[in-house]
Amino acid sequence: MAVSGTGGEVPVGIDELLERVRAGYRRIEAREADEAARTGEALLVDIRYAALRERDGVIPGALVIERNELEWRLDPQGSHRVPEATGHDLRVVVVCNEGYASSLAVASLRQLGLHRATDLVGGFQAWRAEGLPVEPAKP
Repeated sequence: MAVSGTGGEVPVGIDELLERVRAGYRRIEAREADEAARTGEALLVDIRYAALRERDGVIPGALVIERNELEWRLDPQGSHRVPEATGHDLRVVVVCNEGYASSLAVASLRQLGLHRATDLVGGFQAWRAEGLPVEPAKP
């Protein structure tokens, strides 16, 4: 993302990019995400890579889709979508390790029309710090 300047595009740093992206939606805290997932109101999607899942565990019931496959798996119109990608109205809560990569992933999902996509403030580490359920990753 760049800002138009006089005579061309001005690069935007990552901090400003995150601020702009996050201004477009409301992020969700761990306890609210847990409640939304338990009631079936939201689909938790863990985008962390395998080494982090193996080290720290996973959120029970979360769908694991590594970041590099996310858009292909959640696009309701895509030929590689997961069965859970039922429509553009799906509420997706993206979970990364600390809540940074997930914000950029949400921006991409919203561009695909998933207008209810959001991410977990503080990521998996915030979930675990709240004492919410974590289980070992399956091999």
